[in-house]
Amino acid sequence: MSTENALLTILVEKIQSDSLVLPTLPEIAIKIREAADDPDVNLHMMAGVIAQDPALSARLVKVANSAFMGRSVKVESLNQAVTRIGLRQIKNIATAIAMEQLFVSKNDLVREYMSKSWEKTVNVACVAIATMQHWQKDHKHESINIDTLTLAALVHSIGVLPILTEAERHEEVFANPSFLEAAIKRMGGKLGGAIMRSWDFSGDFIEIAEKWNDLDYQTESVNYIDFVRVGALYNDLLCKGQADIDKYELYVEKGVVDDIAYFKTDEFAKALGDIKSVFA
Repeated sequence: MSTENALLTILVEKIQSDSLVLPTLPEIAIKIREAADDPDVNLHMMAGVIAQDPALSARLVKVANSAFMGRSVKVESLNQAVTRIGLRQIKNIATAIAMEQLFVSKNDLVREYMSKSWEKTVNVACVAIATMQHWQKDHKHESINIDTLTLAALVHSIGVLPILTEAERHEEVFANPSFLEAAIKRMGGKLGGAIMRSWDFSGDFIEIAEKWNDLDYQTESVNYIDFVRVGALYNDLLCKGQADIDKYELYVEKGVVDDIAYFKTDEFAKALGDIKSVFA
């Protein structure tokens, strides 16, 4: 049996027996989410929790000062940043930023793959967010929101992590990118859903992690998964090689994108640049 087939067999068996080790949510993200769910928490208390992680604190100040938040007056402290972002948004935005901590490895080959995977994930998220910002101009009263999409887009491909971690024991596998891609395509969704459940995330996150690359699965109304898919289409992670008019046809019909010409506008370019600066 080849190394590739052996690894595939191991992965399938571990998934079936529920013995595959899943990544855990970063500790600081757990603390923030628990605090956000406390009905008695206030902005000052939340800032105290976030302050336990200096790197995350600095990133959130940067987010608060970014064009993404749409404010021109700069904040100088974490307390001010949390106040600007708000308790409702801080839970998902802070968790989203903390996600990057999971895409690391002591193995050079694995670290390279994880770095590329995180880069792809961020690129998908940025396009998804820019698309939703444009969509919201005509749908101000819809229930879906940017901060939830930000996190949903950054965990959509989380199922890649246990696959790469398991493959780390077989370095020769990394010489065959096509095998890894096939393994991720075959099992990434199932693993992504399992991770979201183990983290006690809601149905929207589970749905996206499991189904984002299964185009046979569609929602009746516009939902988070549509924006993630638009981001994936834009980055050639879905329907690779198809003409734009065909790739985006469903999302134009659904009203997620009013016109594919939007992706060539200055408005989109500026929005994309502003959002990418948050994750730089």
